[in-house]
Amino acid sequence: VAQADNWRYAHEEYEGDVQDVFAYAFKEHNEENSDHTVQVYRFGELGESDDIMEQTQNGILQFVNQSPGFTGALIPEAQIFFIPYLMPTDMDTVIEFFRESKAINEDFPQLYSEQGLELLKMYPEGEMVVTADEPVTTPAEFDNKKIRVMTNPLLSETYSAFGATPTPLPWGEVYGALQTNMIQGQENPIFWIESGGLYEVSPNLVFTGHGWFTTAMMANQEFFNGLSEEDKELVRNATDHAFEHIADYVPGLGEKMLDKILEDSDEVTVTRLTKEQRQAFRERAPQVEERFVEMTGESGAKLLEQFKADLQAIESE
Repeated sequence: VAQADNWRYAHEEYEGDVQDVFAYAFKEHNEENSDHTVQVYRFGELGESDDIMEQTQNGILQFVNQSPGFTGALIPEAQIFFIPYLMPTDMDTVIEFFRESKAINEDFPQLYSEQGLELLKMYPEGEMVVTADEPVTTPAEFDNKKIRVMTNPLLSETYSAFGATPTPLPWGEVYGALQTNMIQGQENPIFWIESGGLYEVSPNLVFTGHGWFTTAMMANQEFFNGLSEEDKELVRNATDHAFEHIADYVPGLGEKMLDKILEDSDEVTVTRLTKEQRQAFRERAPQVEERFVEMTGESGAKLLEQFKADLQAIESE
């Protein structure tokens, strides 16, 4: 008789957030189709993002969800998601890209496997929205503003290009830093701005259209390679099931959460950059792209080329 195992799976978010919804869809599919159980740990239960990655690499956890923003030190190429205006902003196109892209589905697993990780799925969580101490519509208005970024060198480059002063901080310190005006803004998808209450201390929401929050779910590779063929297939199917669930869940989530924010606070302003306003920021993207290639060398340059080819193929369909 096959042994029934309890698998441990940690992610970076709170109850009901996108990664949590993904994790529970994965858990349910596994438990309905096998005798295995999956134990899900949420943000803070086992530490911050780098703690859960370390635990996965050491085999204490079997599965982890970690966003490329934090994986950047481990896998520099994963920072490609932070090149502004590289990704389309249309939800259907984004989902299609994650489903079909060779860069995502063939090239990235290779890079992760060099770090002892089995990349099972990358998926989008939502459009990046900037919050600030006042509405921002031009790079000049970012001048002298400290904007919190994830601890990720390329993301710092983006906000420098945008005219701001990038300030890397771990997530646990963001709310307090905004409250005390140590920083003047941050970026996150709208559901995270809502669930983290960031709009209470940073009420001006700016839709810049410059990127998507992307995340990645993976397994400890030694664990994964040691599974029976049947269990490998189970895990892959459960991951696909969770992805399709998210593909239905994420569209409309931003609007729903924005409504909640506006209902809760009358301090909040919403600024959506026009095409012309975006252009001023978009023109600054090439320097971030150059920096990405500098940081990642030939493998990064190749990946970027593949990324663009994949996007072009999907947009021309």
